[in-house]
Amino acid sequence: IPEKLIEKAVKQDAPIYHADKNETKESEETEQRGIGATIYKHLMNGVSNMLPFVVGGGILIALGFLFGVNSADPNDPSYNEFAAALNTIGDQAAFGLMIAVLAGFIASSIADRPGFAPGMVGGMLATIGEAGFLGGLVAGFLAGYLMIGLKKILSKLPASIEGIKTILLYPLLGIGLTGLIMVFVVNTPVGLLNKAITEWLTGLGTGNAVLLGIVLGLMMAVDMGGPVNKAAYVFGTGLIASGVYAPMAAIMAAGMVPPLAVAIATTFYKNKFSPQERDAGKVNYIMGLSFITEGAIPFAAADPLRVIPTLMLGSAIAGGLSMFFDIGLRAPHGGIFVFPLVDGNVLFYLLSVIIGAVVSGLLLGIMKKPIQ
Repeated sequence: IPEKLIEKAVKQDAPIYHADKNETKESEETEQRGIGATIYKHLMNGVSNMLPFVVGGGILIALGFLFGVNSADPNDPSYNEFAAALNTIGDQAAFGLMIAVLAGFIASSIADRPGFAPGMVGGMLATIGEAGFLGGLVAGFLAGYLMIGLKKILSKLPASIEGIKTILLYPLLGIGLTGLIMVFVVNTPVGLLNKAITEWLTGLGTGNAVLLGIVLGLMMAVDMGGPVNKAAYVFGTGLIASGVYAPMAAIMAAGMVPPLAVAIATTFYKNKFSPQERDAGKVNYIMGLSFITEGAIPFAAADPLRVIPTLMLGSAIAGGLSMFFDIGLRAPHGGIFVFPLVDGNVLFYLLSVIIGAVVSGLLLGIMKKPIQ
């Protein structure tokens, strides 16, 4: 049988499949539906690789502030050499690289290895040009899709110079074109937009700040780890790069509420949860304190109409209170373990989380029906 199949293949003696118009249309529609998911995938590849730089750098900067707000300034009486070293490592090194890393991994997700160098350089140019996080996003997608185009164009060259493409042509043309577009086209308008957003957020009045915290809180709880949650989180981490720290504090407070609320509900309303749910509820104390919002997902999936709205309410309260108390956070992860490093009153920040979690937890317990 194998011999006959090989013989048919050599003679091309086999029926040729032709797709009909309906199948072609369905394929195109599937591709259309997948555009958003594809962009999200590339973005998350960049964000996930950027996060270690943001987390590590942010915590080191915050640790330096324990020696004094101006302890890294050689001209200040509170100057401390160790604090200055922490600030150099966290701010200049880790934060200095994070936008380049974001852009590099977005580009490599799109165009594989040839996209990495142009993306990194584009991201670094966004940093130098003060285009910030938004500039890094543009650089990553620009470099990635530019390299896709270059691959197609250079595919027409003779196979004998295939090795030269990877070593010479891809990096030369990719870095050169991405860099020129960033310098002459992207950096100025995106830099102005980034500056305008930063100034707007910095100058928010109390009422508007609270409203922003409420919106971010709702986003953190609506899908608990899904695209909306991630959008809020990416928004907060991006602002850290621009020196705006209050939204990140609101986002973390709001993200801690859902698992803590579930834990509270399962503790005080035992007759409304199964033994398995009560055991899972105990684990959610740890997950909530560690800022792992996904701990509440099984409960939301089992009873979405009751669970999700109650968790959104508590998260909105926590986010709004955090902004009201003017809390800032330079570290985008860590939960209660980074609370001592916040800018502002740590007790008020803790109170924001507790109030949000208790309101949601009690309301969830009241709304749940007893197990028969």
